[in-house]
Amino acid sequence: MSIELVTTKKQKKEDVCLELTLRPKQFSDYIGQENIKENLHIFIEAAKKRTEPIEHVLLHGGPGLGKTTLAYIIAREMGVNIRVTSGPAIERAGDLAAILSNLEEGDILFIDEIHRLHKTIEEILYPAMEDFSLDVIAGKGPAARTLRIELPKFTIIGATTRLSLISAPLRDRFGAHYKLDFYADEEMTEIIKRSAKILQIDLDHDSAMEIAKRARKTPRIANRLLKRVRDYAQVKNNGAISPSLVNEALDLLEVDALGLNNVDRKLLKTIIEKFNGGPVGVQTIAAATSEEQETIEDIHEPFLMQLGFLARTPRGRVITKHAYKHLGLKAPQILQEQLDF
Repeated sequence: MSIELVTTKKQKKEDVCLELTLRPKQFSDYIGQENIKENLHIFIEAAKKRTEPIEHVLLHGGPGLGKTTLAYIIAREMGVNIRVTSGPAIERAGDLAAILSNLEEGDILFIDEIHRLHKTIEEILYPAMEDFSLDVIAGKGPAARTLRIELPKFTIIGATTRLSLISAPLRDRFGAHYKLDFYADEEMTEIIKRSAKILQIDLDHDSAMEIAKRARKTPRIANRLLKRVRDYAQVKNNGAISPSLVNEALDLLEVDALGLNNVDRKLLKTIIEKFNGGPVGVQTIAAATSEEQETIEDIHEPFLMQLGFLARTPRGRVITKHAYKHLGLKAPQILQEQLDF
């Protein structure tokens, strides 16, 4: 397995079964995102008292932060069925018509990567979201006619990592918007302890904290690292896990003390060594590192910015004094003065 993939936020096939096992089923089991949970709880209870479906919900934030989990919890709290699809999977108008016409009253349709819906699909979706009706064109040429199909009242929950790529007309049709943020280290520690208990891994608090520090403030990565630590412990220490063993296992995977992987470090060093620390455009960074621009923007940049290692400016990306210090490199004089100060 590529070392970089261990700390990627992208979902992999091996994650699906693990996430189903570890996924919280109700708000009380869901650790973190307290403000969102409180707002959703009120939102859901009010809808239930009116015996109405909830309004359409848009969840946005980085990969692996729990958008899909929240969608399932909302459906469970509402006591309704949830159907799952994704923007790229809906290729034709007929695909959307088939999905919507098979929904029952109150059902939830979860659309992951909703920013990747085709424009023509979006336009068909507008009346479905507003009026619970679907306009379908039957036939071709002069004989073509429009048929209106009445739909049961349903709720769409959309999830996206790229809110800016969703068109304004589609974004405005969601009654509630919630942004999921990175998790605090204390929350990550509790998430890891909960996962360890479910997986029957003997893990003490200090060991869970060590994993949390390197998990990029993201539950999906935390659960993946927990599995790798378990594997290492079984081979090297008869299954016993300690903070020192956690450090050994994650050092072997080249995940450093703050959760940076080899690609993060390559990005930072490339900007420093080839572009004097910036400013430099993201397209140039992608070309210089042979990494996809979308991967840099979605996976690496948000975490590096959260750590304060990378800054966006009107002229491009700039490495900060904190990144130089973490990499053990000497910062330019102006940044060095800030460090000394």
